[in-house]
Amino acid sequence: MPTDRSHQVYDFVRAYTARHGYAPKLREIAKHLGIVSRGVVHRYLRALEQEGLIRIEPDRARGIRLPKGRAAVARPFFLPLLGRIAAGRPIEAVPGEDEIDLSEFFVNRNRFVLRVMGDSMIEDGILDGDMVVVEKRDTAENGDIVVALIDDVEATLKRLHQNRDGTVTLRPANATLPPMRYSAARVRIQGVVVGQFRSYR
Repeated sequence: MPTDRSHQVYDFVRAYTARHGYAPKLREIAKHLGIVSRGVVHRYLRALEQEGLIRIEPDRARGIRLPKGRAAVARPFFLPLLGRIAAGRPIEAVPGEDEIDLSEFFVNRNRFVLRVMGDSMIEDGILDGDMVVVEKRDTAENGDIVVALIDDVEATLKRLHQNRDGTVTLRPANATLPPMRYSAARVRIQGVVVGQFRSYR
């Protein structure tokens, strides 16, 4: 039966294939997961093949295939919730025993991730290089941070305000930038921001 380690291999294969359009080589899997032996990687792949998660085409450098028609399985990804920490006055740090299932937040058929470019939303704490989690929607409420497509050409991340005259204003969260006002017909909502994350390394 595949182990957690083999499922880490599977997760990497899926992500790599989605990003590049082809599967990784054994050495790329080994390097990413810190595995010294390619033979160990091969054993993990065989276990995944037996489970039906992948198909291996022999004698091909990138011979790992994800079966067509198989729905991507969102596996739970947990991190420990160790307690609370003060951002104001100090409080006692008391470790807890709960866990947070990040897959419930990040992995969802109706959600996708975008990398932010630029500083138009910095006053809302969304910085250049941050990742925002977007829920696919074609409507939004006033004040929502939305992914808006303008004239079916340019996508932008802004706060939505629907005006009484039928126009739409997309407001940046940066005092140095002006709001943008358009006729409603020029703007299509593609999603609403429901979260974000940032790496400090």
